[in-house]
Amino acid sequence: MSKKIIVYPISANPPTWGHADIMMRAASHFDMVYWVAAVNPKKTYMFTLEERLEMMQAYVDYYKLDNVKVLAHEGTIVRFAKDKGAGFLLRGLRNSTDYQMELELSVGNRGIEKSIETICMFAKPHYATISSSLIRELVVLNERIDQYVMPSIAKKILKKIHGDKAIKSKNGGE
Repeated sequence: MSKKIIVYPISANPPTWGHADIMMRAASHFDMVYWVAAVNPKKTYMFTLEERLEMMQAYVDYYKLDNVKVLAHEGTIVRFAKDKGAGFLLRGLRNSTDYQMELELSVGNRGIEKSIETICMFAKPHYATISSSLIRELVVLNERIDQYVMPSIAKKILKKIHGDKAIKSKNGGE
């Protein structure tokens, strides 16, 4: 019997509890999940690739998942999936805008590699409005983000945006 392998690419700028929830749910249905920090040369990232991978790994460690590997990839994700022996790509959906974008991506990916299916998983309602850009904006405005990201990640975001003068009383700080 062949292993069920899925690839879940995200921008991870930063990764959120919503991303982690979808990754964790996929891990319960697949033998192997490649959780990929996708590198898009058209995007500007707040965090380095290494920082993004480290944050993603923190969620994997939190859930104690041994069937999830955190990797990075620049280029066509469907080719990455084929190279890893995956039969599926996973995409998270929060709303109808996500649906439209993911539909277009899946058509493009199918045109490149017909053997790889795209599966979409809906965000849980309390994660449906979370986005990495919202989190970054809240930090700039000195608002709490601990409900959206792991505490260790909240500290990294605060430090990245506010430096050493990060507000310690916010976001579960000391």
